[in-house]
Amino acid sequence: MAATKFLIWLVQSIFLNLPMVGDELDEATRERMQQRAEQLSQEMARLLQELEQKSQEQRRQEPRAQEQSGFSWGALLFAALQQWQFWAIAGVLVLLLGLCWRWRKRIREVDSSDEESSSSNTDQEEEEEQEEEESEGEDPDDERNLCRFFAKRIQWPVQNLAYKSQVVKELVGDLLHVLQVLSSNGFFPVLQPAIGVGSSFEGWNPREDDAVYSLLVPLQPPRGHTFHLELGTAGEMPANDSCVRVELECTCTREQLAENMLCFLHHPEEDLRRNQDPSLLHTLCTGSYLDVEKTALWFQNCVRSAWVEVPQSRRYSMKVLPSSRSCKLQLTNASRRTLYVEMMFGVQQGDSDIFLSSQTTEAISTPSTTWPESYAVAEVKFFRHMARHAPPNSFHLKCLQLYARILEATGFSTYTLKTVVMHLLTTLPLSGWRRRDFLLRLQDIMQYLRCCLEEKRLDHFFFGNENVPEEIVLPPAFQAAEPLNLFQHLAQDPAAHAEALRELDELQDRLTRLLIYGR
Repeated sequence: MAATKFLIWLVQSIFLNLPMVGDELDEATRERMQQRAEQLSQEMARLLQELEQKSQEQRRQEPRAQEQSGFSWGALLFAALQQWQFWAIAGVLVLLLGLCWRWRKRIREVDSSDEESSSSNTDQEEEEEQEEEESEGEDPDDERNLCRFFAKRIQWPVQNLAYKSQVVKELVGDLLHVLQVLSSNGFFPVLQPAIGVGSSFEGWNPREDDAVYSLLVPLQPPRGHTFHLELGTAGEMPANDSCVRVELECTCTREQLAENMLCFLHHPEEDLRRNQDPSLLHTLCTGSYLDVEKTALWFQNCVRSAWVEVPQSRRYSMKVLPSSRSCKLQLTNASRRTLYVEMMFGVQQGDSDIFLSSQTTEAISTPSTTWPESYAVAEVKFFRHMARHAPPNSFHLKCLQLYARILEATGFSTYTLKTVVMHLLTTLPLSGWRRRDFLLRLQDIMQYLRCCLEEKRLDHFFFGNENVPEEIVLPPAFQAAEPLNLFQHLAQDPAAHAEALRELDELQDRLTRLLIYGR
């Protein structure tokens, strides 16, 4: 009777206390199951003891001692078969142990799935390191071993930049395709395929969680219009006060090819107002110049209208964030994970990789008709070039990423740091950027920056630089220009120069702490 009550209590406690959240068990449930397993084991031991006592009583009642000795185990088995409660409890015990085993297996599967993305990167790095060691053979150099130690010690952010960049590029491509269809009948800028730019597409963004995926959308003039680039003050570089002048062109000879489009130059204004959409000069221009802010507002309104037609709208909710010179999107999926996308606009200088763009400048107030010169497309092409020619396990992006993490609250910009690394990548052998040379390259970056500060000179990478890869197309004026000093302001301001040297010492201390503590 006691065993029957115990069995009923055990079954009720198991099935009433299991969590109703699928197959996963929490920590409290696991502890209760283990405690009940111990209680069940104790009860099993007690029942076995009772069975043994009953078998002994049966042996004493047998008239012959030999038969008692010969059939003692048979009597024990016969008695056990009569105790159905014993076998029921034994079955429940097996079930309970099976549940515990299944719970532990589930936990291992969940842990492995959570770490799959990060471990894949780690495994790849370990394989590359092993290949590197095998290619080197026996290497007794303690300094190289120390490089590998520090490289492993640093807590690198989990990097899915390549995957997310591809997701963003496909999404923006589909969005632009819808926008091109919706705006094809008007006289608005013709949207070209977007070009991914910035640290996220270059592969070294220091913080993946809040990374902004920036893209430049090239603009071409609509039919009946032409763009003329005015590159600011003559002889001044970079051309930060450039403008895009819009002019109308005659389309009389192309009317039939353009579905009887009326020529803006040679048709009466009354006919144009009644039978044709207004020209770009009357929609997105201030005077004769393309207006950045009007263009951004037009594009934002188009995105709001077109989003429902984009296939990804079923997976992401979209919010247009405030911006006067670009289109910033916040995309959130069902798991509440967010992507931040910024689309800037640009007009290409000839066939080169240099654009006049809508990006903001360091100036406090930028006129709405100003389109500063941008080198972002040339820079992303540079890093793609390096990725193709550098060893598979090259650490140049890791070095750039590490320094970008410690630049916060200093006067050094990530652009200054990137310029230093670009110069070193074209002066040092690419084979010297492996993991084994990690500390040496970090030291080179710091030393190069210190020398530039002491000399108050850091040359812009794309002006008058013979080391620019040939596949990067620059305007002829860039190639013939004198090197542009990015530290010119330090040469003119002794106080700013002294502060920069002090901040460099602080940067060195931060790097040392990061190498020692890993974060």
